[in-house]
Amino acid sequence: MNVTITLNGKRIVDDIDPSTLLIDWVRSKGCLSVKRGCETSNCGLCTVLLNDKPVLSCSILAVRADKCKVVTLEGLQKEAQEFGAFIADEGAEQCGFCNPGFMVNAICLLKENPDPTEDEIKEYLAGNLCRCSGYEGQLRGIQKFIAYKKGA
Repeated sequence: MNVTITLNGKRIVDDIDPSTLLIDWVRSKGCLSVKRGCETSNCGLCTVLLNDKPVLSCSILAVRADKCKVVTLEGLQKEAQEFGAFIADEGAEQCGFCNPGFMVNAICLLKENPDPTEDEIKEYLAGNLCRCSGYEGQLRGIQKFIAYKKGA
């Protein structure tokens, strides 16, 4: 089936099997930040933006992204570089496996709501699983990033 998907700003026309998951399609295009975790839509490792909304790419067929815009962490490098430093400073990137999905979600949250409360941050990121950090470092990193942006 022919699809046209704009991936990280690049328009791609591709002939894909209708049963191909979005995670497999974006990884086949070199977007290796999108990871497989639970494969049950519970961990957030496969998060991408579909038309500017976070979705779990392990639970969406690639054909559903036809004529849509898909953004992975590779397409958010400018935002991720600045924001990622705050996460790293809080020691929240321990193994790093969850970081891409977490960062995509956090960047989307901050675009939608530049000054979220602690509860709003926790609610928005509830679907991101991290087995290393206990989430406190990520929360502190987001809060320090918000404070930095307010002062900038």
